[in-house]
This record gives sequence, C-alpha cells and structure tokens, in this order.
Amino acid sequence: MSVTVRVPAKVNVQLAVGAARPDGFHDLANVFLAVGLHDEVTATPADALRVTCSGPDAGQVPLDRTNLAARAAIALAGRHGLEPAVHLHIAKDIPVAGGMAGGSADGAGALLACDELWGTNASREELLDICAELGSDVPFSLVGGAALGTGRGERLTGLEVGGSFHWVFAMAERGLSTPAVFREFDRLTETLDVPEPVASQELLDALAKGDPDALAAAVSNDLQPAALSLFPELAGTLAAGRAAGALAALVSGSGPTTAFLAREEESARQVAEALRTSGTCRTVRTASGPVPGATVVAPGR
Repeated sequence: MSVTVRVPAKVNVQLAVGAARPDGFHDLANVFLAVGLHDEVTATPADALRVTCSGPDAGQVPLDRTNLAARAAIALAGRHGLEPAVHLHIAKDIPVAGGMAGGSADGAGALLACDELWGTNASREELLDICAELGSDVPFSLVGGAALGTGRGERLTGLEVGGSFHWVFAMAERGLSTPAVFREFDRLTETLDVPEPVASQELLDALAKGDPDALAAAVSNDLQPAALSLFPELAGTLAAGRAAGALAALVSGSGPTTAFLAREEESARQVAEALRTSGTCRTVRTASGPVPGATVVAPGR
C-alpha cells in the first residue's frame, strides 16, 4: 500500500517585506497564487525513514532528515506516538531552489500522505500547525488556491480569484539561497525606514476580477532588488520577457526563477518561446493558476 499526494508550486504576486524582527524573521504581506507545476510525494511503509527523489534537478535535493518531506513525517509521527518508518519518494517537477516553494510543497505533500497512510486523522488545524513549524511557505502548499500570508507568511487568509492567470517561468542557471536574499534585503535597507507590509488593495481587486492587466499593474516583490544584487544576470531575463510582450515581469519570491504574466494562453506560449531562444535562462515552463493545494491522488490500498 502507498499514498501519493500531488502538490503545486506557487508564485508570489505580491511580496511586501517588513524590517527584520528580533527573532530574525520578517513580517510579510505575501500574496500567494498556486500554479500548475506539481511535485508528487508517495509514502510507502518501510523499516525506517528513507527519502528518494526523481525528476529534473533531483540531484540537488537533500535526501537526509533536513529534507522538509522527512521533517514533516517526523513531526506528524512525533505528535501521534509513532515511528516515522516510511519511504518518501518525491517525483520532482517544481524547480529546485527556484523561489517557487518546491521544498515547501514536498513538506506539505509528505504530511498529507503520511496522515493518510498512518490513519492519524489529523485535523486541518493540526496539519496547518505542523506546516507552520516546518516553514513559512508550507501552509500555503497545503491550502493552495490564492491566499494572503501574514506574520512570516504562515497565517493565511483565502482570497477570491475571478479567473485563471497565465504565467511563464524562466529557470536560472543556478540557485539562490532564501536566507542569503533576506540578508541582502537587510543590508540594502539598513539605513531606510522600512514600512509595515500591507497587501495592495488594487492587487486584491485585480485577482477578484480575474483581470490580468490590472494584476500586472499591481504585482510587486520587495525582495527583487536583493535577488538582482546577488544575481545581476536576472535583469537580462526580466528584460527579455518584457520585450516578448509579457504584461509584467518579476522575480518569483526569493528567486532566482523569474515570472512573467501573460494576457492569455497563446501570448504565454509566445513569451515562453522568446525566452527559450534568448540565451538568458536555463529552461522555461508555462502554467496557469490558481490550482488546488495538496491533494491525495492515489490513496492507500
């Protein structure tokens, strides 16, 4: 018997970042949109905890207990007096170290898969609580759709979306460390009065209306200057996407993946093709959102 859970990537359509808190985290106003690039996490009974991974960039995924999927299994087992004796296999399709919450997705997927496999019957609140312990983006990976994340991003409020938005994602030649990007944000803003992060009402209205032009005018990412400071070549990718007709171009989360909003599916294909031939990125993917969060696709038998 085994359980497979499908879990999506995310794009941050707004990422407002406050000053560093005493605990080192930052308050955020983080508007998440789940998009149709997915990892699948399969949980199978085993003699001991084991993690394997296949797919693009699988060699970059840690297979020890630092992996968020492993940590999720350990956390759930610990709460229910169980041994985390499970084989977790991650079929990877979300870019690794790309600012699209691939690791967080695997944590949420493993948590839901183990809950189903072990019959722990954890409540939604318990699952979200464990997700928040694992990392700021993990709760959204469980929930999906669209949501505003506050606190350090883990406190979620669901958002209405009036249609589907079409995106192009350009993967960079190398990764970026999220902690390093936040440190660079702190360095760049150390002499500034950083305002409290607040969600843009114009952006929330654009999502609710399903209006890509209005959304394009409102997207923002306070981490983008820090990501560009550490990885200046991303500016060329952003420029190539804009030149190809993207309505908006921004770094996704902490990067280095860059995200391009298109008016509809056909224009997304055109932007993607232009980026593929631009020589400014490694690979290009298209996806639309919102899509559901972590979902059991093959329950235990």
